[in-house]
Amino acid sequence: MTSRALLQRRVGAALVRDPAAQVQYERLREYVRERLLQEISGDLLLRPSDAALRLLARERITAMLDRDGSVPAAVRETMVTRLVQDLVGFGVLQPLMDDPEVTEILVNRYDDIWIERQGRLERVEGLAFESDQAVRHLAERIAQPIRRRIDERHPILDARLADGSRVCATLSPPALDGCALAIRKFNPRMLGWQALVENGTLSAEAADFLRRAVRARCNMLVTGSTSSGKTTVLNALSAFIPPEERVITIEDAAELQLQQPHVLRYETRSGNAEGQGAITIRDLVRTALRLRPDRIIVGEVRGGEALDMVQACNTGHDGSFSTLHANSARDGLARLETMVLMADSGLPIRAIRQQVASAFELIIHCARLRSGQRRIAEIAEVDLEEEGYRLRPLYRWNPALDRLERTGGRPERIARRYLWEEG
Repeated sequence: MTSRALLQRRVGAALVRDPAAQVQYERLREYVRERLLQEISGDLLLRPSDAALRLLARERITAMLDRDGSVPAAVRETMVTRLVQDLVGFGVLQPLMDDPEVTEILVNRYDDIWIERQGRLERVEGLAFESDQAVRHLAERIAQPIRRRIDERHPILDARLADGSRVCATLSPPALDGCALAIRKFNPRMLGWQALVENGTLSAEAADFLRRAVRARCNMLVTGSTSSGKTTVLNALSAFIPPEERVITIEDAAELQLQQPHVLRYETRSGNAEGQGAITIRDLVRTALRLRPDRIIVGEVRGGEALDMVQACNTGHDGSFSTLHANSARDGLARLETMVLMADSGLPIRAIRQQVASAFELIIHCARLRSGQRRIAEIAEVDLEEEGYRLRPLYRWNPALDRLERTGGRPERIARRYLWEEG
């Protein structure tokens, strides 16, 4: 028996996490990888989210081990699965990526893995990478096909996979316990208004109110904490846009799924190794203004682009939407002020407040409950008072009844758009 065949038999029979077996498996993996590179394009090994390529790799690896005949049949399937996961998949995370109930995967350390399932975090017991280096290898494989870098000079990776999933990885340092990884899985079936009403995110009455508000071309700001459902609500709002309108979407990572026929999608781009060539949301907002949009949708404002978005809403681009992180609707307005100031426009705070209040007529605040459920907590109309903003709550979440209820307040600004008269 050749040394390679003996090595394959020993690794296949063991599959345990002791140092000697791990070294043997690493050698086998490199042997299989070299053979795969001879049979399949090298791009295969750099596309972990491509299910079709993983299936092709499984066929080739199975045939390879069958021809050699050195791996016992009892462990061959296990060996093939592990090789596919390590070479063209997400390693030990592959079963979690394939589980439709898992919405987020959090790797704090190579042996400390958590997931979000049905809105709640839980630790995955008995699952771990072999080492910190294995987590780093996965981060590097994710970065290469999208022309991003993660190394000592660029220790932070923020990327989007081919299927739309978001990935954030950090090396050590700054991650003190080793390479950390977070994957927010993309849901190809974004919830529509009917599903949001059925699961209690909002009431049917509130959904109809928002439908009429979109048709009346009200500018809206969607606020909320991380993973509170802002993007889902934004996507649902877009469903009410008439099909004859031209819509431009601008996002850090494309997540919106608009169904209108006339949509132009933009996505930001990071700089190269020298920090050149970056395209920011602010660049894209300014570009969008020259492209005759009927509406502009910004996935999230984080900085100086807030000024450009406010000015766009005040200069004829009615019916535009955006989101931002905030703990309440009022905090959202304060954050928007701060981000406008980041643009270094030199405007006094009074002028900024006037611009913000004039730009956005409605604020929709999203919240995530302790149970993990997501709810629209408030829908409020924005107006300007002498000393600041006036928020006129129109709908508010009732925790006792777990539903969004009308407050009895009547909109004043948007009534001028014949919101209530529309059928």
